[in-house]
Amino acid sequence: MQLITVRTAIAADAAAIEKLYSELVSSPHVRVLPARLAAIARDPMTRLLVAETEYGVVGTVLVSLCSDVMFQNQPFAVVENLVVSASARSTGIGTRLMLEVEHLCQAADCSKIMLLSSSTRSDAHRFFEKTGYAGTTKKGFIKYRRQFDHSE
Repeated sequence: MQLITVRTAIAADAAAIEKLYSELVSSPHVRVLPARLAAIARDPMTRLLVAETEYGVVGTVLVSLCSDVMFQNQPFAVVENLVVSASARSTGIGTRLMLEVEHLCQAADCSKIMLLSSSTRSDAHRFFEKTGYAGTTKKGFIKYRRQFDHSE
């Protein structure tokens, strides 16, 4: 069994995270800036985690705590960009990352954790359901920047 360490991302992880994101989406615009990672590390409402093994950084996930008013002071969490390198999938890395997300959210007294997954990523859907996320209780909607109304 391999040793998996989950920790907060640091600026030096930029290249490894960018490589992981390139496995998730095929876009020439993917850029991970060390300065942005440093800023996120200082943000008390956002955590970017990485999973490391003897092979280096092999997984990442971003969790953002969002202020809410419905349940007094309880925030809710949004998880984004969970990626495990194709060479390291099915080894427990995604599960470890999501468990750490749950620990962070429990410590912050979050009311819920939400995430979106591309409608075509059925392997990811099975993983999320296996880790306790319900894909049938709500329907997600998304509008990308290129679709925003740019008229003034």
